[in-house]
Amino acid sequence: MRRNLLSGRNLWQGFGLQVFTDSELEMIHLATLEVLERTGIFVQSQEALSIFEKNGALVDRENRNVKIPAYLVDEAIRSAPQKIVLAGRDPQNDLVLESGRVNFCPFGEGIHVIDPYTGEHRKSTKKDIGDVALLVDALDQYDMLEYTVSPRDVHPKVAVYHTYEATVSNTTKHIPQSPEDKESAQVLIEMAAAVAGGKEKLRDRPIVSGAACPQSPLSLSEGCCEGIMEYARARLPMNVLSMAMAGGSSPVSLAGTLVTHNAEVLGGLVLAQLTAKGAPVIYGSSTTILDLRLASATVGCPELAMISAAVAKMAQFYQLPSYVAGG
Repeated sequence: MRRNLLSGRNLWQGFGLQVFTDSELEMIHLATLEVLERTGIFVQSQEALSIFEKNGALVDRENRNVKIPAYLVDEAIRSAPQKIVLAGRDPQNDLVLESGRVNFCPFGEGIHVIDPYTGEHRKSTKKDIGDVALLVDALDQYDMLEYTVSPRDVHPKVAVYHTYEATVSNTTKHIPQSPEDKESAQVLIEMAAAVAGGKEKLRDRPIVSGAACPQSPLSLSEGCCEGIMEYARARLPMNVLSMAMAGGSSPVSLAGTLVTHNAEVLGGLVLAQLTAKGAPVIYGSSTTILDLRLASATVGCPELAMISAAVAKMAQFYQLPSYVAGG
């Protein structure tokens, strides 16, 4: 029996969730634009305030409130790359982020471990970071390496440097970095450039990316802004990842949380594009719900999966690579 190619049909291959219709995605986007333009976001960085103000946002410096016109948001979305390559030290571990491709990595950042040799429950150390990196490097199931534990045997002010050093020494896969402020962002980029063979080679093959977390509700801290701006200037990918908690730091309804989450990520995206147009940005989420009985964030709950599926759909709507937490 002959079966010619289909024409004019939308096909669904594999398993997935159709969380929203196109109309619902547009409604969420329009609600987000209203929040950004009428309510605005709290921005702690004076440099970021100046960048927003210079490019047409309405800035209240006394209250550090930034109201972003819809046209700035739309322009930022259009200028952000739809495809990002996250390079590994070994080119065989290069990772392509684009529509339809699904990748996996471990997630953190834990502060205790169960010692695999003694069974002792103890604080995590720098050696644990290297051991985990070595393990993940050998596992084909993981495409890159997110920091999994914290080095609690070093001074907190230099922990991010020890974390990167221990990780890059034990894996050839792509490594996200977590700068805390302008200085740490610059040092981490310098460290990665030394590994890559210079800043130009690092830009051509970004073996690291950054991660910056807005503070819910609707707030970009000074350190968050500085990380976004420094990685944008270096043309390195930046994961703008909200960690809202429905019922705590965001509305109790999942729809309301998604709108504020979207506003926080898009606020970071706009800052990146105003700093360096075309800077690669990943639409991130570790948003979940607050357990109102225990006052703790719940990871692995059904609501987290629902939010993550919704976030991935929003990223597809904007044609941006996404990064979402799992349980």
